[in-house]
Amino acid sequence: MGEENLESAPVQAQPVEVSSSEMIADAGTQNTYIIRPNFSQKFRPVNVKEMIHVVLGEMLSGKTYNAEETTSWTKDISDTIKKRLKDMGHERYKFVVQVVIGEQRGEGVKMGCRCFWDSDTDNYAQDIFMNESLFCVAAAYGIFKY
Repeated sequence: MGEENLESAPVQAQPVEVSSSEMIADAGTQNTYIIRPNFSQKFRPVNVKEMIHVVLGEMLSGKTYNAEETTSWTKDISDTIKKRLKDMGHERYKFVVQVVIGEQRGEGVKMGCRCFWDSDTDNYAQDIFMNESLFCVAAAYGIFKY
């Protein structure tokens, strides 16, 4: 078998020029160390409450309570709210949407929620829809991802 003569030549690093657009494109995969949202991207409960009010009105007006269909209604409403929240431009936020539909019987209903979060960045909004046969409570929580 023939022996190969491998010479070890010193390897020199060549400088590489990287444009700023390439650095920005690559920044999406690196840590940014941003611990607070930009002012324009902050979760604003007033705007979110208005959006929830519109969604509930669009999807529930004219409907009567039907126990078999409320499961699909709650899924559709929560998916619509979540999609519109993402369209509002809240980058680096995680959303939790809870929708409850019940029959209107003249009884009281109380709902509660406890969360452990950063009050500077995280928030929630809720709205209630009622007609003669049903009530609906929708709550959307926006939690900033560090």
